[in-house]
Amino acid sequence: MPPAPLVLIAEDESAIADALLYALRSEGLQAEHCLLGLQALERVRSGGIDVLVLDVGLPDISGFDVCRRLRGFSDIPVIFLTARNDEIDRVLGLELGADDYMAKPFSPRELVARVRARLRRHAATGVTGDAPVDGDGWTGRGDFAVDRSGHRIRYRDQALDLTRYEYVLLEALLQRPGAILSRAQLMDRGWDSDADSSDRTVDTHIKTLRAKLRAAGAEPDPIRTHRGVGYAIEA
Repeated sequence: MPPAPLVLIAEDESAIADALLYALRSEGLQAEHCLLGLQALERVRSGGIDVLVLDVGLPDISGFDVCRRLRGFSDIPVIFLTARNDEIDRVLGLELGADDYMAKPFSPRELVARVRARLRRHAATGVTGDAPVDGDGWTGRGDFAVDRSGHRIRYRDQALDLTRYEYVLLEALLQRPGAILSRAQLMDRGWDSDADSSDRTVDTHIKTLRAKLRAAGAEPDPIRTHRGVGYAIEA
């Protein structure tokens, strides 16, 4: 039997940490706890951590700084815990590379569910998400296949007739299935000029992209809207 996934909790409030440790272990997961951001970075560097649950307001350095440094050497899933539900905090965390966020107070059972979801998606992306489909440069990502050199995407073997920006958006989402990408992150992938870059522009292209996916038989809609934050895709 392979060992259970190991979740690291970086949280300085003992009551919250204890509740999360109990909830995770009760569901068959391994869990460790640290109080400081620098401790979290050191522990992740040492290996074996599968998910990091990261409080934004740590005593030494902020969770945002932890995530920024972490993404320099690791792609493990990161779930932010924040005492505020401000849009700017959510967007900043996601732009720094976090995969999800929860505002306090929250249900430990919901956090366990989100941890399991991140583990499934991370495993799918790392093991089978980029599996070769054929010898022509296509790689499979769930129901999708992507040919990055040819800027082409298929859904269940049906070619999608995409504009340049539609391809950019869909390919960016498929790189991290399940992860929420902000509009700024999506624009960074392929917009040429500020004149073409706005939230409304991204939303418009997402709307036309959804219509083409529906026409290809993608029901229910695989693109999820996270209001005030961005978009994610279920591949």
